[in-house]
Amino acid sequence: MDDRQARLKSINYEIDQLKIKLNLANHANQLESLKKLSQDPNFWQDNLKAQSVMRQIAKLEDKIKPWQELNDELKDIVEIINLKDQTLDQEIDEHLQQIAVKFDYLKKDLRFIGRYDDHDAIISIFAGAGGTDAQDWTQMLLRMYVRYFESQKWSYQIVDESKGDEAGLKSVTLSVDGNNVYGKLKGEHGVHRLVRLSPFNADNLRQTSFAKVEVVPKIVEPEDIVIDENDLKVDVYRSGGHGGQSVNTTDSAVRITHLPTSITVAIQNERSQLQNREMAMTILRSKLAKLKLQQHKETINDLRGENQSAEWGNQIRNYVLHPYKQVKDLRTKYETSDPDSVLNGKLDNFIDAYIEYNLNDNDN
Repeated sequence: MDDRQARLKSINYEIDQLKIKLNLANHANQLESLKKLSQDPNFWQDNLKAQSVMRQIAKLEDKIKPWQELNDELKDIVEIINLKDQTLDQEIDEHLQQIAVKFDYLKKDLRFIGRYDDHDAIISIFAGAGGTDAQDWTQMLLRMYVRYFESQKWSYQIVDESKGDEAGLKSVTLSVDGNNVYGKLKGEHGVHRLVRLSPFNADNLRQTSFAKVEVVPKIVEPEDIVIDENDLKVDVYRSGGHGGQSVNTTDSAVRITHLPTSITVAIQNERSQLQNREMAMTILRSKLAKLKLQQHKETINDLRGENQSAEWGNQIRNYVLHPYKQVKDLRTKYETSDPDSVLNGKLDNFIDAYIEYNLNDNDN
């Protein structure tokens, strides 16, 4: 066996092992089932369900297609090698190098084999201690994340927001869709601390502000997280805008409380009560899924309420704009002296550092 054949055998073996780890055979079966479902004559009668199925098909194809293409390239190169034509040696070596590069890139998918890593995400930002500065900081974080989403070609929608009294935001919630969104964003979950000269006081004093970022996997399908309707308290009320003015004249806003855990979700952005309820239930399922992971519980009935207060004094990242410039993640120790680029959405290094730091953590 020559060197090229040995290299091909090694790559083929590695690919087979990675396919098992990535559960690609199961994904392929799931894709085939969904495609059959989409061919049903009555498929589009339930438009929302049909759209959900088509999104699942697109995601599975994005996951499977690169590996299929790599397999096809390997078959092609084997056929060329078997020709035993020495004039093709350079072409074969170049092709093998290209395959090796593609394979190294695809191996990065191994970083996203945790539970829900391939899901979309719900991300919420809440102003903490710091008054108007904290509310402004919340809006700065929103801008930072939106810039990052755009760089990743992810789609996003603001599903709820509460304006600040003078500036910024008290809170904001977004739905973010794309490839491995939760797997990439889950490390952003926690308290973010800003130190700067305050633009909101006459003395321009140094101010420390806090905002909490919450990231949960987006659970759209009700069967993924089954919730007993008897455990829910549902309130409907009239949507209100900034300053208290009425957004509409119907009771379209919805607040849902999960009584066993006291988790509350309120949504008023959508036009109808039904749309607001559907979004609130999606977010509630997502929060419960995250809580199940954190508390290592098998059923919803075993969950305890969220411990919100303990997190506020435990920031994960510091953003210092004065008296020096630095952004530092307190878990991975990764830091940069260029906070402006970070606040403009350059988060890749922080996210990659957390993924590497967290590779052996099976609780996410």
